[in-house]
Amino acid sequence: MHPFDKALELEPSGDDLLRGRTIPEWANMVGPFGGITAAAMLRAVELHPKRHGQPIALTVNYLAPIVDGEFDVVTRVVKTNRSNQHWIVELSQDGDVKTTATAIFGLRRDTWADTEVTPPPAPAPEDIVPSVPPFGVVWFDNYDMRFVDGAIPDVGAPSDSSTTTLWVRNNPARPMDFAALAAVSDIFYPRVFLRHGQFVPAGTVSITTYFHAVDTQLTAQGDDFVLATARAQRFSRGYFDQTAHLWSRDSTLLATSHQIVYFKG
Repeated sequence: MHPFDKALELEPSGDDLLRGRTIPEWANMVGPFGGITAAAMLRAVELHPKRHGQPIALTVNYLAPIVDGEFDVVTRVVKTNRSNQHWIVELSQDGDVKTTATAIFGLRRDTWADTEVTPPPAPAPEDIVPSVPPFGVVWFDNYDMRFVDGAIPDVGAPSDSSTTTLWVRNNPARPMDFAALAAVSDIFYPRVFLRHGQFVPAGTVSITTYFHAVDTQLTAQGDDFVLATARAQRFSRGYFDQTAHLWSRDSTLLATSHQIVYFKG
């Protein structure tokens, strides 16, 4: 089983309740990689028999570190309308809530469409040397990352820009789906590392991902690279925000994300 799918194994454990388990392949410096937690929250809704449509938006709030071991996910549908459906999701361990989420699913229909933003210039991923995962961050091994700019900085080399752009795909290769897209939306190391040129304590407090792709576009994406780019807007009083865009190779905007990050320094 692919390590991504292994991490998203959720077994029914009662009404609207699923049980999962952390796996060491997705370990971060503290707890599991936040993107895999977001993917598990989304997958919990996808598995629910009352689920209506495809993911439109997912907001995940990280309340406390998840420890190694089993966790429970409770899903509750709040409202189902003709075109969209609203969910509340909670992840807990031993009765202690560690992560909350809200999810919106919806039925897509053909309408007028346009994309105002454009992808950043980037060479083909085949022309870029794969990055070497940083020491001690296990989950990086699950991705093939090829940085266009804004790679993890050398200590003592601050940058005037917080922008990082990279090509990324699952390692080993795996077809893209909505859960994988949710995980990749949180692929970026904290922007404060790049600006400071050093590692400081930092972690995502809340992330919202907007899914622009439909299932046919994800099928076309297959297991190819995604072009991911992110930048911060402001660092202030221990928090900074980050905006990210995820593009297919043919310049289709697959998702955007926004998050607020806590940091010291």
